[in-house]
Amino acid sequence: MENAKKLIWPDYENCNANLPNSILRYFGAETAGKTLPLLDRYLDKEYKNVVVFLLDGMGKAIVERHLAENGPFRSNQKGIYRSVFLSTTVAATTSIMSGLQPCEHSWLGWDCYYPQVDKNITVFFNYEQGTETPAADYDVPRTVTPYETVFDRIHKVGKQAYMFAPFWEPKTDDIGEMCERVRGLCGEPGQKFIYVYWNQPDGLLHKTGCGSEEVHEAMLTLEATVSALAESLEDSLVIVTADHGHIDTEAAELYDYPELTDCLIRRPSLEPRVLNLFVKEEKKEFFEREWDRLFGDRFLLMPTEEVIERKLMGTGLPHAMFRRMLGDYLAIATGNLTVFYTGEKRWLSNHGSLTEDEMLIPLIIFGKE
Repeated sequence: MENAKKLIWPDYENCNANLPNSILRYFGAETAGKTLPLLDRYLDKEYKNVVVFLLDGMGKAIVERHLAENGPFRSNQKGIYRSVFLSTTVAATTSIMSGLQPCEHSWLGWDCYYPQVDKNITVFFNYEQGTETPAADYDVPRTVTPYETVFDRIHKVGKQAYMFAPFWEPKTDDIGEMCERVRGLCGEPGQKFIYVYWNQPDGLLHKTGCGSEEVHEAMLTLEATVSALAESLEDSLVIVTADHGHIDTEAAELYDYPELTDCLIRRPSLEPRVLNLFVKEEKKEFFEREWDRLFGDRFLLMPTEEVIERKLMGTGLPHAMFRRMLGDYLAIATGNLTVFYTGEKRWLSNHGSLTEDEMLIPLIIFGKE
């Protein structure tokens, strides 16, 4: 596979952390940050329903690869904007549900280091990294790094706001069934915001790769089903977007390089495309040199202070825990290589880093301009 790719740096005035703030302002609720100008221009009239479909992993490159230019998604695409960094579900969906940037909410990646318990934790599940063992006798991420949701803010001003997801009761793995739930709610009285998180095509992309027939069929189904709902609703604005994109990858295992793992204080965290590295002080010079020798053509090893100075995870006021959750370096993928620690699943496609395919996402809008 090719080495270096074109990198797209985050833009915190044109990303999916801005989208919910446009929704908040529209409903007269307190915003958590700047709005998304690309969306604001379509929120210039009053709608009974504003619906956001978040299709996990459906980046710009995936849309263009699998859907016809004159089909309903691409013909209603109003622009391309960016994911937050890390371009991964934990960071991006938390930003979409809160209006906060990653540095502000500190839900940074699949596994995060929490100094309160001195453990890497799989944040959605409160498990110790790589296990199904509870990290503590309380929910560490939701206790240490809580955040106010968009729904809470809308409820505060007396408006209606709802969230649907396939893993929330009543559970469903059928996008058609989910759309019928949305249709029913849209028919009920009152102005409302409805957010739908759907875990495809991300799951299939990981398992089968960006160009697979399974992904192609899933994309056609998603487009047909969601657009049919959108076009049938009256007095409704339907927004379709993504948390991040995907890139086909090859894998290396850090455990195969004891000269590197011997330098580490703890197992890397965040994501295999962007590793959070705590390095022994006396080993830093050696580690930098050895990492560059082994992975320098496909990873950028950036000192954490530079990450913060460049505001890669946001321009807002960092959460009190933000700096303490980060180690000494971030290893940021610049090519197709994904570096696991040991024993993790080897997905065919991944995300999290700064390549064009991972960072660029579509804004698709059904409704009167």
